[in-house]
Amino acid sequence: MSSPANRKPSKEAGLPRPTRNAKVATGAASADGFGLPVSTAPMEARSATQLPSDGAWQYEPKWDGFRCLAFKSGEAVDLRAKSGKPLGRFFPEIVEQLRQLDATQFVVDGELVIEVDGRLSFDALQMRLHPAASRVEKLSRLTPARLILFDMLVDREGAILTDKPLPVRRAALEAFVAENAVADKLELSPYTLDRQEAERWLASWEPGATDGVVVKRRDGPYACGERAMVKVKRLKTADCVVGGFRYENKSDAVGSLLLGLYDADGTLNHVGFTATISDKERPALTRRLESLREPPGFTGKAPGGPSRWSTERSGEWEPVRPELVVEVRFDHVSSRRFRHGTKLMRWRPDKDPRQCTYEQIEPRLELAAEEG
Repeated sequence: MSSPANRKPSKEAGLPRPTRNAKVATGAASADGFGLPVSTAPMEARSATQLPSDGAWQYEPKWDGFRCLAFKSGEAVDLRAKSGKPLGRFFPEIVEQLRQLDATQFVVDGELVIEVDGRLSFDALQMRLHPAASRVEKLSRLTPARLILFDMLVDREGAILTDKPLPVRRAALEAFVAENAVADKLELSPYTLDRQEAERWLASWEPGATDGVVVKRRDGPYACGERAMVKVKRLKTADCVVGGFRYENKSDAVGSLLLGLYDADGTLNHVGFTATISDKERPALTRRLESLREPPGFTGKAPGGPSRWSTERSGEWEPVRPELVVEVRFDHVSSRRFRHGTKLMRWRPDKDPRQCTYEQIEPRLELAAEEG
């Protein structure tokens, strides 16, 4: 959402930069008839902890989905992930929807999302990446995706817009969506020029909310493949029970804490880990944890053993009595687990471990069991 590029748009700035191992394409023929080659890399964002305010910025929601460049020329439609890999076979309903639009040529930038019971579901997106076409087709009917658009690279007249400033690209996108929007399938992402409103977006994280805020410089071009935007993620905290720990590799000191939450049945399930332990507190914490060693640690879902990618020691873990509570900061939740490692914020000796339940984290409703 933000592009911190302070330079003026240049002839080179807006040219597509191909993804890894892709050749630079020039001319309409080498652009696969889409105006730009499908190897065009989307403009990316660098992470920040605060929203920028020193300039002309546009603030947009950061959606928790799959980034997608959508290409169309005549009947030909192509969807590409940020990695450059094709996405069309996994989202046939989006391909068909774009094919049916009156607009016969365009390249747009957006996000593929799926809602389940009103909440964005990253799990449902991941389920689409299945090798069986029959499975993908079934899921496309049960949990249809939608494409949320936030930038335009080629307009319906075939004009390449990557070297144009954001207001020009946004105006073209709004005109395109006004003629082609389809409720719950093809939509326009909102934006604001008010930093305070963007701050309010960051502050709210009710179920179904977006993932944070992306910021784009208003006077910047679409810098293909460059981190010319800024992203600020919405971070949340939860109190978790320490159900076990792992030693550092080739060390007798604790390396990470294994975190758990209680479900409605009083079962303690492993939900993630934190490894942000300071060297100063590591020796005393190791002694404390070793004094609490006692199986089973987790009474429900437990950490897995060593994987093919880890050493034997790194896969081992030590169970402890569920007496310690820590507050951690997290970003995403997927399948009732923290999708990434968390940051240890503080110890909570005032907190009863039984108060550490799933209700603290954003609910992710599981897909209904399928018949057959």
